[in-house]
Amino acid sequence: MSVNHYKSFGSRVFDALNIALLIGLALITVLPLLYVLAASFATESEIATRPFFLWPEKFVTDTYAYIFGTGTFVRALVTTICVTAVGTLVQVMLTFTMAYPLAKRYLPGRALVLNLVIFTLVFSGGMIPTYLVVRDLGMLDSYWALILPLAINPFYLIIVKSFFQELPQALEEAARIDGCSETGVFFKIVLPLSKPIIATFSLFYAVGIWNDYMSPLLYIDDSSKWTLQVLVRQLTSADAENALAQLDSVFFPAEGLKFAVIVIATLPILFFYPFLQKYFAKGVLIGSVKE
Repeated sequence: MSVNHYKSFGSRVFDALNIALLIGLALITVLPLLYVLAASFATESEIATRPFFLWPEKFVTDTYAYIFGTGTFVRALVTTICVTAVGTLVQVMLTFTMAYPLAKRYLPGRALVLNLVIFTLVFSGGMIPTYLVVRDLGMLDSYWALILPLAINPFYLIIVKSFFQELPQALEEAARIDGCSETGVFFKIVLPLSKPIIATFSLFYAVGIWNDYMSPLLYIDDSSKWTLQVLVRQLTSADAENALAQLDSVFFPAEGLKFAVIVIATLPILFFYPFLQKYFAKGVLIGSVKE
């Protein structure tokens, strides 16, 4: 007999309420996304007359043709992709190369460095001091200002350090006996064993950089260097037409444009997640608990 045969009436009611609640929460999450996607393919008149719909009466691609035919959008998209790719690579490498030596208990000064890392979890420099540091380093209006100030997340660093401490020490010792240096052990032994956690934190860092709005707003004054998130904010504001005054075009799909740029800003991360899912499910908690 199945387990469900022994469930009481109260348990079945509880399960039904849980399922109904989860379905309701799922609909609350998914329906706005479906509406944005449908509205991006709808006409301006339909968006103005229908407050909510999941399927446009007439599919049009004028908004997307306008977006990809305009240099501002393409430039912001390419800029965001490049900053995200380079930033993720830099941040993952810096995090892992710092976490590996901190995982060694014999490292001189290890406790002091770890205490400083933990201190930054509680106290941060703040927006104005960070801006002054970026300015004094000459990184204003530079893409490095979007990458280096947040290069190492202390919380991620501690989790990666804990993961490295759980790796079998016998593998590293065998590699050293075979003549591997510490650098060789790290790149040939440790990193190949760290694929789940590399995939997990690569996704975390990539999502953080892709969705970052405050950094380009603070450090980038040149509109030609805007990232996609800043452009999306400008286009979804009340002053969207003035934000695009530099564009040489008569046609301006004001409402559809807002939905289309949101779709474009969201899809890349959703596209890459399935390829990392098998690593993400395993790596999201790895190193966070010790047996």
